[in-house]
Amino acid sequence: MLLLFLGACSNIEKPKPQPFYAETAPPQKKEFRWSNGKLPKSFDPAFAAAPPETDVVRAIYEGLTDTNARTLKTVPAIAVDWSTSDDYRTWIFKLRRDAKWSNGERINAADFVRSWTRLAALGERIPNFQLLSNIAGMPTAETQNNSLRPQEETEISETKSLNQSSAPISKPNADTAQNPEIRLQTEPKALETVKNSPAETSREEKPERKTKPQKKNETTLGVEAVDDFTLRVSLVKPDKDFPALVAHPLFRPVYADGKYFETGKINADIITSGAFHVANIASDGVTLDRAENFWNKSQVQLERVRFVPTENAEKALEAYRAGEIDAITNVDFEPLALKLLTPFDDFQRTTHSALNFYEFNRSKPPFDDHRVREALTIAIERQRLTEDEMDGASLPAYSFSPFENETNLKLSQNTERAKNLLISAGFRDGENFPVIRLVVNRNNVQQRIARAVAKMWKQNLNVATEILVREQDELEAARAAGDFDVLRRGVLLPTTDETANMLAIFNGKIQLVETTNDEKNPSSDTNTINDGKKSDAANPQTNASLSQNTDVEPTANESATSVNREFLTENQAMMELPAIPLYFSTSYSLVKPYVQGFETNSLDAPSLKEVRIDNEWQPKKAKGES
Repeated sequence: MLLLFLGACSNIEKPKPQPFYAETAPPQKKEFRWSNGKLPKSFDPAFAAAPPETDVVRAIYEGLTDTNARTLKTVPAIAVDWSTSDDYRTWIFKLRRDAKWSNGERINAADFVRSWTRLAALGERIPNFQLLSNIAGMPTAETQNNSLRPQEETEISETKSLNQSSAPISKPNADTAQNPEIRLQTEPKALETVKNSPAETSREEKPERKTKPQKKNETTLGVEAVDDFTLRVSLVKPDKDFPALVAHPLFRPVYADGKYFETGKINADIITSGAFHVANIASDGVTLDRAENFWNKSQVQLERVRFVPTENAEKALEAYRAGEIDAITNVDFEPLALKLLTPFDDFQRTTHSALNFYEFNRSKPPFDDHRVREALTIAIERQRLTEDEMDGASLPAYSFSPFENETNLKLSQNTERAKNLLISAGFRDGENFPVIRLVVNRNNVQQRIARAVAKMWKQNLNVATEILVREQDELEAARAAGDFDVLRRGVLLPTTDETANMLAIFNGKIQLVETTNDEKNPSSDTNTINDGKKSDAANPQTNASLSQNTDVEPTANESATSVNREFLTENQAMMELPAIPLYFSTSYSLVKPYVQGFETNSLDAPSLKEVRIDNEWQPKKAKGES
């Protein structure tokens, strides 16, 4: 009898949790209700740097190209075809003839010239102005005050054959220590001074705006309307991914001169070009309706989108659970909430294109030696760093870009190779290696990470570190003056364009990309920290992926030219290692199971053009319910 009883018990299954955090019926209409933060402050593409502004701009404005939200591949938008010169410095975009503004007027190449000239005039007031820096003639901070001004009318030059451009046109693929102590110092010191895209689907003739001739643009901005439907762009540096760059909201044209944005208020009565137009603005959100004049209207399933602002994560979760909203993005969940939400199928965690890294001062020995930089890089166990110091709220970075399909494990921890590299560089067991001056910003998380990295360097290489905590302005001054050995930086990569991203990482200004709001309190970590004795053995599985050959080829120190070189590709950066990639931030979202086509991605750029509502979807009924 006992055996029978135990057998019966073994067949009793434990109750399974609900698959979704909130199973509610879908709305009756083809309406998508989205909580992506607070009320947007602007609809101006020039100032759309982050959600919710970027989400609205992508919906109401169309660009030359767009980004497939699932694959992150560049796809046609207003431009149906593009080609480039052999040196990737001249790009030609052929525009579709059925793209219209919401007032019915046709969009032409002059609209892009005028809008991009406006961006040049706005200059560094634009949050993502650095994305424009590679366009020929784009003013710098020193020259912008006396260079470009937006024009009310832009001249259309005489039509030219594409083969009359300055460079031949080809068509590439468009998808394409000595001190044993680690010292933490918080008192600031005085700082020293293509290939063709898919064919156009429709060429329906509609009335056009008449473009009045005007004096030729006196600037040398490298953007030219060859004719109404041909745009030529000239670049300073080669960029094989330029069509991916212009998919960013910044490059989407605005109607006329854009002066209506200068009021500083969001306005529903603006002329737009996207799949949706602004229908209503109220304290409870922004409503968009499907645009009647959008060139691809037949493929847009949603009739209405409502951006519902929420005060905080708790309010957003309440509304989601009650069935008042269909998706939540752009919200900071507390660690406890993340643990609660993780098991549910409607909870999504995505690698965010925010890179946190340590930059080397390659003008100072021994950091001018590639062997030293590689040794310090592969002496760090990133997986343990993100799990122990950041509670799994980030993902290890083994490269500088989060957009690669396959993880590059070249930079995984390899202590044996790191030691051999230091021996080759003349620092056996860390002997005579100077104390590393690691400069970080005043943030509790960044200080914890710095201490963990310093401990790894000490345990694995016997190299000591002095952690210097600085305010933001002091951090920038230290970098400008070269008053550091290693310096913490963070960069948000808003595009899949490899050249633009490399320029942002290695030539851009300091940005603070955090994964926590705990950055105001400098904490009380002002005491001397002694090295721990805990073993930092690398993950065997990770090490197995590395080369078994630990012999090190001698590497000469870099010349001044090499130190100042630009990195235009990730391969160049991985070969030279001017910095140590540490981790990528993560983003979180909740999406109802009846919502289809809403793709979260590393760019934080879902496309509303692909979203559909399954109005027939029903929650699963529990056993016993009729």
